Amino acid sequence: MSILVDRNTRVMTQGMTGKTGMFHTIQCKHYANGKECFVAGVTPGKGGQHFEGIPVYDTVKEAKEKTGANVSVIYVPPPFAAAAILEAVDAELDLVICITEGIPVHDMINVRYRMKEKKTLLIGPNCPGIITPDEVKIGIMPGHIHKKGKIGVVSRSGTLTYEAVGQLMEVGLGQSTCVGIGGDPVNGMKHVDVMKLFNEDPETEAVIMVGEIGGNDEEICSRWIRENMKKPVVGFIAGLTAPPGKRMGHAGAIISGGEGGAEEKLAVMEECGIKVTRNPSEIGRLLKSVL
Repeated sequence: MSILVDRNTRVMTQGMTGKTGMFHTIQCKHYANGKECFVAGVTPGKGGQHFEGIPVYDTVKEAKEKTGANVSVIYVPPPFAAAAILEAVDAELDLVICITEGIPVHDMINVRYRMKEKKTLLIGPNCPGIITPDEVKIGIMPGHIHKKGKIGVVSRSGTLTYEAVGQLMEVGLGQSTCVGIGGDPVNGMKHVDVMKLFNEDPETEAVIMVGEIGGNDEEICSRWIRENMKKPVVGFIAGLTAPPGKRMGHAGAIISGGEGGAEEKLAVMEECGIKVTRNPSEIGRLLKSVL
């Protein structure tokens, strides 16, 4: 099985007629069931056009009504991306995946406030997206490195998502779903939100959790795991070996008051029963060892 998306998901691309939107929509359409899954594009003022056989609409609401799309992926430029998210939320889509990097923090604070009590879930922004291998990929991750299996992956780091998947493949383990949640300070789903879904998914047997320095999302998730998780979890924190004074990771990588550092996060994870590694090249082998 999978979480959040599968072969029955119907996707619209907001910003599909831009260079980035066009490129990644083509890649996603040609992956697994993408031809059936990607059903609409949205670009204001360009309704009535077609791209790769996919109809373009002026609004999210119209695209949903005409095609039944229930998920949106956003490649809209930063100044307009928050408005694109809110348009999808107002249209009551099930899930919005925002790939856009560099959205102003103030805009995302407004998005978070406006999303309260709404049904729509948000992944991102500044994330690689989500993939259920051999079914559907929505985002910018390379599809060929994945295969169907029973290991869940949730990560704040895009490149370390790919690294973890590559290592799983080396030890013969596929993935149920891989979720890149992004590392911005104000974003949508957190580690704990995704972990709850993996915990309830009968086909996910274990989970890799990749965090980054800054904030306390990993600590919150770790404590939830200690009290609730029924499956083994392997963890790693990006930024562990970066030199002092260097910028590490995403805009969310802010350390203050002795909290948010890699060692502090790893200590909490270990206390909560998560098997951690301080060497990113050991993630796959460590996961296989705990099964």
